[in-house]
Amino acid sequence: MNRLGSGPVGSAAAAAAGQYRVCGNCRKVPRQEKRVQVSPPLTRGPSAFIPENEVMQANGLDERTNLLVEEYSTSGRLDNITQVMSIHTQYLESFLRSQFYMLRMDGPLPLPYRHYIAIMAAARHQCSYLINMHVDEFLKTGGIAEWLNGLEYIPQRLKNLNEINKLLAHRPWLITKEHIQKLVKTGENNWSLPELVHAVVLLAHYHALASFVFGSGINPERDPDTSNGVRLIAVNNFCVCDLANDNNIENASLTSSNFGNVMVFLQIADSLSELEALMERMKRLQEDKEDEEASQEEMATRFEKEKKESLLVISGAFDDDIVSTDVSRYIEDPGFGYKDFARRGEDHLPTFRAQDYTWENHGFSLVNRLYSDIGHLLDEKFRMVYNLTYNTMATHEDVDTTMLRRALFNYVHCMYGIRYDDYDYGEVNQLLERSLKVYIKTVTCYPERTTKRMYDSYWRQFKHSEKVHVNLLLMEARMQAELLYALRAITRHLT
Repeated sequence: MNRLGSGPVGSAAAAAAGQYRVCGNCRKVPRQEKRVQVSPPLTRGPSAFIPENEVMQANGLDERTNLLVEEYSTSGRLDNITQVMSIHTQYLESFLRSQFYMLRMDGPLPLPYRHYIAIMAAARHQCSYLINMHVDEFLKTGGIAEWLNGLEYIPQRLKNLNEINKLLAHRPWLITKEHIQKLVKTGENNWSLPELVHAVVLLAHYHALASFVFGSGINPERDPDTSNGVRLIAVNNFCVCDLANDNNIENASLTSSNFGNVMVFLQIADSLSELEALMERMKRLQEDKEDEEASQEEMATRFEKEKKESLLVISGAFDDDIVSTDVSRYIEDPGFGYKDFARRGEDHLPTFRAQDYTWENHGFSLVNRLYSDIGHLLDEKFRMVYNLTYNTMATHEDVDTTMLRRALFNYVHCMYGIRYDDYDYGEVNQLLERSLKVYIKTVTCYPERTTKRMYDSYWRQFKHSEKVHVNLLLMEARMQAELLYALRAITRHLT
């Protein structure tokens, strides 16, 4: 979706028409308080972004996937998330094992608490898909139905998680040891450290999973509002150009088929040249690395430059997001959201130097000590997605994609203020085009604003399976960033 009213045109329109703003994409005034009929998605499969036959061809729903679902799925069925992830079966196994452990195996928290925490986490991003899934699981595991009426009906202990849930989801760098102390202080509503670590892992997991759901266009398992093939969508300040898989509802019939064919031809030509240009940049960067390494000072300068430039990457969305009643009952302070770490006037926030508190040397051991074995499962999952490769890029084979995978992972951490001393952030600008940066920022920081247009706009020659791999990298990078900030605060509380 497109941001409204931030430029001179939007300001003029707002001044002239009071409440009205202008869509940054089509320059129209969006509709107010209407219900718009939208045709079903182009695919009835697990994803609105990926044709169903491509998901099925990619994974074949092989015996291995079915065995994994039987062993590790808490719902007992092959849900849409699993179908899309099973394009990468190796990763899927790590994902399902760690998620099953969090939700079902021995641990500090009662089973209903685990699912309610998942609901609270998903609600921060208005992810009704995950909320509905865990409402069912919450009730199946003996949860009290009254709690589903909203936060005012739950125990104070769970309510006390609201602050850390909010900060982890949107601005994890603000979490301090004081937040931890407040939760674990003595009293009838206190949390033990093992319970808190279990809760933090669940919160980070479901914040990140919401990014995957929206980034991959995961379709609902069932849609009760569908009738005779038409869905009714409540619309408030949304432009029609952002609905119906980003096809303009009003003007779609006016498009000339000949014009469309020409545009498709031009897009294919453009995307081929983009692919070749990316391959050339990767080759040149590798050669430059071998010739001369940048100094520590230069690499620090490049990080600060990239961090500040991420401010200019604007997520294409409206300023005022709508929170439905079904979701708002599970969150406090719905207006609290992501703000750029490098925001002007907030230079007092110190950069998180990854070498000072790493997952491998610090976070892993702490989480494993307080919540037995989860550290091993998370570590396996992080390593799996980071190292996963088929040595292909679109139509090219025998390609080393390490540089590209690292740029994606580190760009997410850069937006969260985390810096790796041994990484040259100049590579990010060389390898990640602007449309990809917009997509990464949206999926990671405002996932509920992701549109099919954003998904389609980057790496147009790449396969859907490669874009799913991107989403897995973004999800795990985000989860690790949240955990690093939370676990560092717990470590400081302990020392």
